[in-house]
Amino acid sequence: MPQVKALIGLGNPGDKYAETRHNAGAWLVEALAKDLQTPLRAERKFLGYYAKISLAGHELHLLNPQTYMNRSGGAVAALCQFFKIAPDELLVAHDELDIAPGTARYKSGGGHGGHNGLRDIISALGNDKSFHRLRIGIGHPGEAGQVVNYVLGRPGKAERSAIDAALDEIAATLPDAVSGDWARAMNRLHSFKG
Repeated sequence: MPQVKALIGLGNPGDKYAETRHNAGAWLVEALAKDLQTPLRAERKFLGYYAKISLAGHELHLLNPQTYMNRSGGAVAALCQFFKIAPDELLVAHDELDIAPGTARYKSGGGHGGHNGLRDIISALGNDKSFHRLRIGIGHPGEAGQVVNYVLGRPGKAERSAIDAALDEIAATLPDAVSGDWARAMNRLHSFKG
């Protein structure tokens, strides 16, 4: 499999949304940039916050789109066009209702599963669904009618702690994922319960 050249963290812009569950993907990119002491900077041509890092000997582009979640595709497409990145060289980190907080899963390809950020990225990439996903568990409120308020709400202390533990474990598996050793990255991450 091709190596990953860009990690995209999905979320909504602004202080109002910064600590909401829907921003779990953006939290990962922010934490990684902070750990590597490489600040994310506003980059208008990519419609978001951008940084370039070196991870496991590979150059990796980091991007947190600053469009709203359902318009994430424009930022991703702009980055791909500028750096000539193919969809299957992307890793998109996003919140996942169907996984409990404290767990995360890698996935290659597939549909959008009702996630508006993924839906817009697939559309912006010409319906190419081959990009990799990093599904960060936030849990489900139990009823479909409560999903919008839930994803746009803040997690409780214990829940945020579990999500943060999963983000730390993701960071530990990223060198393998970026290098294309998906089996090793998945084996470690998928067995983790924070």
